[in-house]
Amino acid sequence: MKKITHKKILFLGYNNTQTALIDVLKNIGCDVEHSSNFVNYEGKDLIISFGYKKLIKKDIINNTRCPIINLHISYLPYNKGSHPNFWSFYDETPSGVTIHLIDQGLDTGPIIFQRYIKFNSRNYTFQETYKILKKEIEDLFITNLEDILNYNWEPKDQIGKGSFHKKSELPKSFKGWDSTIFGEIKRLKELCNKNE
Repeated sequence: MKKITHKKILFLGYNNTQTALIDVLKNIGCDVEHSSNFVNYEGKDLIISFGYKKLIKKDIINNTRCPIINLHISYLPYNKGSHPNFWSFYDETPSGVTIHLIDQGLDTGPIIFQRYIKFNSRNYTFQETYKILKKEIEDLFITNLEDILNYNWEPKDQIGKGSFHKKSELPKSFKGWDSTIFGEIKRLKELCNKNE
């Protein structure tokens, strides 16, 4: 990768023990400020949200001069919102990772980069697929790092309605992230059919 000019970045969400991306950016000469709150965004060249659990306010989006991007572990427009990895298996929608611009909706902004990932649900737990998706989105970011930092992208609107889930929608009887996906989804659907 060619040397990228010095960029000032606000990195929201995961810290450098939770993701390698902060160190990757620092190692190529970027000035990275990490925060778990949306503060001090003035004078930044790029704002990155990864593992950030809060909705960025409309007035901040409208008044921020630099791009704000989100790293989301779903194949948008599917599984916007909470627990995208769970819902891709439960709803039988595509799995993947997406880097998109943040707009005023929740995970609704135009797509910059995206990667489809196919899993065999008999072979993995939810925790294992989550780790794979997290590694895949970090790889997607690093692979396209030069283009991301130089705003060399053509955003594409999300096609179709897709799906959206709130945190509260996760089934109360869900056995947890270490359960095997195929067996747990089957059990939850049988339980749901029984209760109808």
